[in-house]
Amino acid sequence: MSDKLKEVEEEGNKLFPSFQPLMGDLWAGLFKMKPELLEDVGEKLTMNRQLMEKVMADDGYTDFREFTCLDDLAAALGTTKYSETVLGWVKEQTKQDQDLAEALQQLMDGEQGASQQAADALSTALSQNGKSLSRMLSRAAQEAVEAKENVKSLLGGIQAGSGDGEMKKVPLKDQLFLAEKLSTDRRLREIAAWAGRMKVIANRKQRSKHKDAISRNGIRQGNDIEQLLPMELGSYASPISKMDFLRRYAEGQTLQYDTNGNEQLGKGPIILCLDQSGSMRDQDTISKGFALALMSIARKQRRDFAWIPFSSHASDPLIYERGKISVKNMIQLATVFLDGGTKFVAPLTKAAEVIKQSRFHQADIIFVTDGEAHVNDQFIDYWNELKKEKGFSVLSMLLGTESIQGVQGFSDRIVKASSFEDESVYQAFEI
Repeated sequence: MSDKLKEVEEEGNKLFPSFQPLMGDLWAGLFKMKPELLEDVGEKLTMNRQLMEKVMADDGYTDFREFTCLDDLAAALGTTKYSETVLGWVKEQTKQDQDLAEALQQLMDGEQGASQQAADALSTALSQNGKSLSRMLSRAAQEAVEAKENVKSLLGGIQAGSGDGEMKKVPLKDQLFLAEKLSTDRRLREIAAWAGRMKVIANRKQRSKHKDAISRNGIRQGNDIEQLLPMELGSYASPISKMDFLRRYAEGQTLQYDTNGNEQLGKGPIILCLDQSGSMRDQDTISKGFALALMSIARKQRRDFAWIPFSSHASDPLIYERGKISVKNMIQLATVFLDGGTKFVAPLTKAAEVIKQSRFHQADIIFVTDGEAHVNDQFIDYWNELKKEKGFSVLSMLLGTESIQGVQGFSDRIVKASSFEDESVYQAFEI
């Protein structure tokens, strides 16, 4: 159980004794395939049945269940939001309805007949103010949907439809922890939004690159959706053959193009040297979304990803093997900002250490800055010798600055852009 759910449970148990079973009912109503209310629940659970009847009869409940049914994370988020909402509504009614407040207090005190009195008072409140509960439940459902989408944006890969698959690799408790952080941290929500957008663009760039790099060598069976034959897509579109298509797709028996890729495996790490000087603060959240999109490319290509934030100094590289990142490390990445001035030699030195430690050649360095700094000739000579030995490449991205003098000596390519929202930046996703 998440910390938020425990907090709601503790608060609810102070209001009426059957709140914990109500939370279980709310979860079952959202998660199970065919939830049904029992006809005879006993006097002590009459309030729960009244509330569940209201929830399940609500206009948005059926649509929300399509999102939560058999989905552990969605159902858990929905349970938290619904429980919090029902609790808040009942509390509000006790402030307006003295009879309900007194009945619930007598119920908590264990007085005889209090269960029926509380149920009668709650019934009156539902009939008079049930519409306000409906509006609150609608908002709660939308918040749950947004919470899961934000988690998916942060944890998901760049391939279409990979979000849920990537999330299943993360323990549910970590997913819930991240969802709770997202609900209270505006900056983290902004990073999630940017990460989602950047990953869509990265996927488009990688697909285009992959399409150019492969040749079709016949037909085979499989379930790679990007390589399905047009006739199979037609089978999916037809109501008559759709179920047969889904069965064959699930079993990996759909027909698709057999491809032979020319892309080389066993490449070195993707290294992001990201300027975090004071002038970059306004672009901090979008830069983190950019970093997570690059990390997803590394995960897809099974390459290590190194993140080196820098200003007047450089932090030690944060290395994510094969582009995999834990929830704890993701939150750490989201909160780090160095501030200060700009120097280039320090992050390049850190990048060189990562390259020398990797057993693979052909690393890709993405160097992002909005500033200028001098790099001495002695370091450039050392850099070029290392480049000959390890075969890495450097793409420097200049944001809002025209001068290339500071990066020209160590870069293979230089891209100028006004900001991270400039389409020129997306060239980085072609690695």
